[in-house]
Amino acid sequence: MSEEIYPLTFTPALRHYMWGGRRLETLYGRALPPGIVAESWEISGHSTAATPSDSGYWAGQPLPHILAELGERLVGTRAGWALSRGRFPLLVKLLDAHHDLSVQVHPDDAYALEHEGGELGKTEMWYVLHADPGTELILGVQPGTTREAFRKALESGQLADVLRRIPIAAGDAIAVPAGTVHALLAGAVVTEIQQNSDATYRVYDWGRVDAYGKPRPLHVEKALNVIDYEAAPDVVKPRLLAAQAGLTHSELVRNRYFVVERVALAPGAVFGGYCDGGTLEIWGCMAGQVSIRWAGKPVTLPAVRYVLLPAVLGEFQVAAEASSVCLRIYLPEDA
Repeated sequence: MSEEIYPLTFTPALRHYMWGGRRLETLYGRALPPGIVAESWEISGHSTAATPSDSGYWAGQPLPHILAELGERLVGTRAGWALSRGRFPLLVKLLDAHHDLSVQVHPDDAYALEHEGGELGKTEMWYVLHADPGTELILGVQPGTTREAFRKALESGQLADVLRRIPIAAGDAIAVPAGTVHALLAGAVVTEIQQNSDATYRVYDWGRVDAYGKPRPLHVEKALNVIDYEAAPDVVKPRLLAAQAGLTHSELVRNRYFVVERVALAPGAVFGGYCDGGTLEIWGCMAGQVSIRWAGKPVTLPAVRYVLLPAVLGEFQVAAEASSVCLRIYLPEDA
């Protein structure tokens, strides 16, 4: 194995939006700078906040540079669509909703490429790490809502009447396809797996103003163009893949951009995998602590941390050092 191929960990890029808080520090022991921290971009190749590797051969180098050097060896043969654009395919975040996020929607690829200067669309999913009692989120619109009804509700101050609210709890997974109106609401801490895009159309922002007393921009017409008024997603029902002594393996979300699985391990349990060149794998420890064993020095992964396994890494194991829950993320064969 060459020295540039190894499990990659990164220094997160922090985003300080007005709705954030301090729970990445209080719940997970993250060392944060003073003030509000809304998002931690854990693995990012996006130009606005690329994450640098924090160890080994690539220490200090941002993910786009590593991608440019390794190409298919990093992301795999299934990522041809992303490599053709010189883009890392995915973006992984943590979000701390201390206040309600704006009601928003993301475009699909076709609309974004036409209207956002070549940016891609944004399909995403959330895995709930923490939810205060009674926490809800907004996901889709009420049955029968049309574009005209949505606009009328927005203009009359009655938008809440056409939005779907669903309760959430820690351990829930929620798929958010492009075109789905949504908003994380106060009390939730989630990890987000998404396309490598920041294309967002804000519909409603609760009347808030920024530090200069100005409201944040809205994108109502674009939003009305891309909303899927028939979408009615809900909390995902995991699909069991395997269950054996000490290990439960389930699929949470599968779409054309990524697959997310949940692997629950008892202390001492081991999940064996192999990166054969087809796709990268991203592993995140959501609870407990695991070690990533491979041909070199093991990598310890506490909660809540991620590691990127290059597509050509070869054989690896995920070994639970305590009762643990992990997310496994990779590109589907038809990506």
